[in-house]
Amino acid sequence: MDPLSDVLSLLKPRSYKAGGFAAGKDVSIQFPEHEGIKCYAVVSGECWLSVEGVPDPVRLRGGDCFLLPRGRAFRLATDLSLPAVDAYTLFRTKSNGSVSSTDGGGMGFIVGGHFVLDGRHADILLGMLPPIVHIRKESDKAALRWSLDRMMEELREPQPGGFLVAQHLAHMMLVQALRLHLAEGIEGGVGWLFALADKQMSAAMTAMHEDPAHRWTLQGLAERAGMSRTTFALKFKETVGASPMDYLTRWRMLLAGDRLTSSADPVSVIALSLGYESESAFSTAFKRVMGCSPRQYGRDRNRAPPSRREEEAARADQLEPMAG
Repeated sequence: MDPLSDVLSLLKPRSYKAGGFAAGKDVSIQFPEHEGIKCYAVVSGECWLSVEGVPDPVRLRGGDCFLLPRGRAFRLATDLSLPAVDAYTLFRTKSNGSVSSTDGGGMGFIVGGHFVLDGRHADILLGMLPPIVHIRKESDKAALRWSLDRMMEELREPQPGGFLVAQHLAHMMLVQALRLHLAEGIEGGVGWLFALADKQMSAAMTAMHEDPAHRWTLQGLAERAGMSRTTFALKFKETVGASPMDYLTRWRMLLAGDRLTSSADPVSVIALSLGYESESAFSTAFKRVMGCSPRQYGRDRNRAPPSRREEEAARADQLEPMAG
């Protein structure tokens, strides 16, 4: 798989919600912080989106889609000068997949989906995204809208296999939004996601993802990128935020962590499959990157999902060089 698909495959969606609301003429709804990703589509009407920490509100018009991947509190309002009503007050009695109305509805309609991802890996991806991913181009809206509408239909009218369908739709929405975000030519950031927009860096990353057990050398990766070794090493560090070998090690450890929590493979087998000749060398690298031994990581497979604070601490301590 390509690097983006590889990283997304490690994200384990564990819950979904979907719904919609018809807004009246004057409405201002305050939504609290949230885990995971919220994705909305404005079916009709217009409103303002204001996200905590983002200085300028965004004007949304019929057909616009937007993703909120950072979990920040936000407000949707027809007029930002109106006092906000807490979303929990309005929607606490509504069931998953239902449609609500405010002030009689009739002035606008918004549908939305919310899915929570496994905290062990989610921040590697979500931490690279801006607080708002706003999809405005007509040519870009169709796929995202279709996925969102389909998810809402699956959750409103449950059918056999509905949860699996919703899981795939959630991934489709995320992939589509990331593709559109990359297509806009994001520049100036540091991290693996930004590197995917660079053909040379992407070529080297793809090589590592295609064969993580290979004994990659700096020279070999530079050849994949079509660059001299020195130039490649400097550009990779500047673009990704980690050296090529550090990136490779962290990717191997993320793969190992996924297998430790989703399979019965012994540590020795996982180590060998990722290019380590000894279990000891693998365990040392794993503890350095992931913050605990492989066996301890595997024993924790059934623990409760980490809190937001725990996730932030883990990202800062363990994965910051990869995340950029």
